[in-house]
Amino acid sequence: MLNHCLNFPDYGKDAIKRAERIEIRKEVKISDRTSITYTTPKNILILGMGGSAIGGELLRGWLRDTLPVPVDICRDHNLPAYANKDTLVMAISYSGETVETLSAFVDAIRRRCMTITVTSGGHLLTFSKKLNIPHVSVPQNFPPRAAFPYLFFPLPILLTKMKIIPDTRPSAEEALNTLKSIAEENAPRIPIENNPSKKLALELKETIPVVYGFRFYEAVAHRMKTQFNENSKLPSSYDVFPELSHNEIVGWEASDNLTRGFFIILLRDRDDPPEVNHKIELTKALVSRKVRKVHEIYARGTSRIAKMLSLVVFGDFLSVYLAIALAIDPSPVKSIQTVKRGMKERFDLTAKLRDEIDNMLS
Repeated sequence: MLNHCLNFPDYGKDAIKRAERIEIRKEVKISDRTSITYTTPKNILILGMGGSAIGGELLRGWLRDTLPVPVDICRDHNLPAYANKDTLVMAISYSGETVETLSAFVDAIRRRCMTITVTSGGHLLTFSKKLNIPHVSVPQNFPPRAAFPYLFFPLPILLTKMKIIPDTRPSAEEALNTLKSIAEENAPRIPIENNPSKKLALELKETIPVVYGFRFYEAVAHRMKTQFNENSKLPSSYDVFPELSHNEIVGWEASDNLTRGFFIILLRDRDDPPEVNHKIELTKALVSRKVRKVHEIYARGTSRIAKMLSLVVFGDFLSVYLAIALAIDPSPVKSIQTVKRGMKERFDLTAKLRDEIDNMLS
């Protein structure tokens, strides 16, 4: 997993190149009876589960002040009722076998949504090719969470190709340069005293991490939480300012016996608005007396996406080093595989979806 953290910037560059090669035609003919017209959408739906969906969350946070149409994330078998031919659907499944995403993808085709896919293979790639749906192919044999750069960086490129947003590549390039510096600073060869993620990992031992972010750092907090789950094999949670000041903060009034095992990580930005900064400081003062520790991590870079991704990459290193500190192999995700096997044994949903695709083509 550490090699994937180190190679994050290179994966991002490769992902951009792969997305740039994709052609999005004005019309895709599914069958003699059905076609999909690609035009300016009225809304965007990003389909995905787990690590494949986080990229959509990050995109929404990054572009929340500039996107002219709403973005929603669909983590379900079916699309919301409003999805129709005016909806752009980006279906993301690293393996191409995520049944929820496959089912929602078929639902999107059924409703004639403008559909694009990002995957390394599996049925999602097979279905995309059969139906002539535009698709970005990414490399295989990654743990899905490590493939995050391949699942995120194509999204803004595709939105630019659809003429929804201007070219974001200058911001992406700045972000990748920032990430290269962070990867070098946190590399395995850098000793603990000079390696910030190693240092923090040792402090996090024997605690339950809680991650708090503000506004567009919500997706970053969610990503960091899931990396603690999957890499460090720990329970973890996240929340977002200002909402957490209206509910979660009261939970820290519980007895010290319950709260002392928690370690709060605050995702900070030196350009936080004064009112936000004050609210965070008030919260920090309240919870510091109740938990093991409150630690602040400041974003790096100039552009919003550079700042967001700087925290993502740091969190990736941190979760892997914490696993190592706990003498845990970060790679396997046994519980996820157990649930997937159990579902496959009970429900053969993919076979039903294959039949429906064949019916569309007939």
